[in-house]
Amino acid sequence: MDNKLFSRPLSLRDIRVTDDFWKNEMELVRTEVIPYQWEALNDRVEGAAPSYCMHNFRAAGKLNREKKAQGSAYVEPKYTFRGFEALPEDPAHPEEDKFYGFVFQDSDFSKWIEAVGYSLTQHPDPELEKIADGAIDIVCAAQQEDGYLDTYYIINGKDKIFSNLKDHHELYCFGHLTEGAVAYYQATGKEKLLKAAERFADYVADYFGTEPGKCKGYPGHEIAEMALVRLYEVTGNQKYLELGRYFVDERGTRPYYFDREHPDEVKKGREQELRYAYYQSHLPVRQQDEAVGHAVRAVYLYSGMADVARLYNDESLYHACRKLWDSIVREKMYITGGIGGTHIGESFSFPYDLPNDTAYAETCASIGLVFFARRMLEIAPDARYANVMERALYNGVLSGMALDGKSFFYVNPLEVLPEACHKDERKFHVKPVRQKWFGCACCPPNLARLVSSIGSYAFTENENTLFVHLYMGSKLEKQVNGRTVDVQIESGFPWNGDVQIKLRAKDTDFVLALRLPDWCGSYTLEGADGARTEEKDGYLYLRKEWAEEETICLHFPMEVRLMAADAAVREDAGKAAVTRGPIVYCLEEKDNGKDLHQLRINPELSAQEKPDTVCGVPVTAVEINGWRQTEKKQEKADGLYHPYVKPAKEAVRLHYVPYYTWANRGENEMQVWTSVD
Repeated sequence: MDNKLFSRPLSLRDIRVTDDFWKNEMELVRTEVIPYQWEALNDRVEGAAPSYCMHNFRAAGKLNREKKAQGSAYVEPKYTFRGFEALPEDPAHPEEDKFYGFVFQDSDFSKWIEAVGYSLTQHPDPELEKIADGAIDIVCAAQQEDGYLDTYYIINGKDKIFSNLKDHHELYCFGHLTEGAVAYYQATGKEKLLKAAERFADYVADYFGTEPGKCKGYPGHEIAEMALVRLYEVTGNQKYLELGRYFVDERGTRPYYFDREHPDEVKKGREQELRYAYYQSHLPVRQQDEAVGHAVRAVYLYSGMADVARLYNDESLYHACRKLWDSIVREKMYITGGIGGTHIGESFSFPYDLPNDTAYAETCASIGLVFFARRMLEIAPDARYANVMERALYNGVLSGMALDGKSFFYVNPLEVLPEACHKDERKFHVKPVRQKWFGCACCPPNLARLVSSIGSYAFTENENTLFVHLYMGSKLEKQVNGRTVDVQIESGFPWNGDVQIKLRAKDTDFVLALRLPDWCGSYTLEGADGARTEEKDGYLYLRKEWAEEETICLHFPMEVRLMAADAAVREDAGKAAVTRGPIVYCLEEKDNGKDLHQLRINPELSAQEKPDTVCGVPVTAVEINGWRQTEKKQEKADGLYHPYVKPAKEAVRLHYVPYYTWANRGENEMQVWTSVD
């Protein structure tokens, strides 16, 4: 690993996103999603599944107060240990001292406060900050004297803490709390939640490790690994980084830690078989070369692995990350950047198994893939990571949120027949319209925190180089040799490929590294006269003695393309998907009528790009020539089956809209892949 190439995200305080597209998404999160989700966390959204998140923190805080009132004596919990998905008999009127919801319900607050922190860096909002401070007070009131902070066990009995790492998500909740605390501290300078996270981290560090007497376990649901790295980077406390490395290194070692927790699950005579692939714990991480198991857990782990590899300059760990990356993008990723091919365990399937109508492709999984991509870019500026990051962001991530920010997809299929969603048990996980909220509500706040921090994914920097991974209208500053470089970017992405970069970098050794998108076979560059240029790993490097002010213009032609899947992907054989620039397109019944499966693409493309709107939101639509298969009347009358006769067809114009906008106009059929004739 060449640490001279290492880079880091710019501080969000040094970036002002001005981009027409992403600024709109960020404002949507700020004005609609964050307030809406606060109401949801407090169970005040009519018709939405209750969250109970803030209820649980209040209940744990009340228990703390009662405990202190009795002289800090231990108070037995009033209620017996509850099940994994325990819900109240009367959801509208829960008992005030009980825990309700999933064991990981605390994490919904943590992702919300993280989104708030990022939003405040771009748009100061005293009223939102006041609400957030009040929420933090409620959360911190639940923390135990020893630093432990997980409401499920505080309310139900601390005698069982860390007794079921495989399934009970304490370290997952800790990880999200830590990430939220760091984000809020960096946005506001307020330390209350950060100190709470540090105290919890200290508790975890005292509990786990290689030392005698410490627990040799690790998270069942990963995220603590990368969260501990963030905590280390903001505090400088080496203990947190070492704990993150411990969780990475210990994972999958023999004897399996989860066997100790669940000895009854080990079948006699099969003790030596590989197990726990669902948790990415079947092998030590350096021996893993295929992405397996729960997709979100996997990419969270891989992100933490990449962080640890970078900070310890660990070549073997980085090599494992590269193998796992290749396993995902070469064999297990949808064209939308969605990952997780099966709803069974929300998991990766076997290589090239990418069904469209039963796809899981959880929103959180695409978000985790973006995390992984950015961390790989921090190690090595290779456009293959940024290309996937861009694909996932514009397609697999944004599809998870309605255009008005008020409803969400957990699952992001590539083909939908609404009748099947309602009547076919195999497809019940697929929803034909977005939902107001979920009992397991990981995706909406996860999406909010990513969109609010989008600037930190667009750019990274090292000592003298600014890497532009995503073309996004922005104003930013970078320090080079004690001088400030001012950069202003204007971008037409994702609808046109025009980019203008104005910069002031006189008397510096500033280097500008510009990604060359994989969907574009050529580009034009104007400006930067006299610059030394080099193309390397999908980036164009510009070096020169900069004038007082310079303007660089780039143009990346955005042409409509028909994309085919690898021949091993059986579901897409003989089919094509339509893309333009970073956008994947789909057909909807609203534009093309029913029975989308009867449509065919005319390979003589005759594509036309046209301005359009979806629910009032401007987009670029695509129209191409195609056919609609028709049956002759006598064939239909012959019954369900009949001798093959080449179907009749009529010429039609196929109208494609961006995939991320589907299902905003009500329940209707949708498909990404269409047969070519």
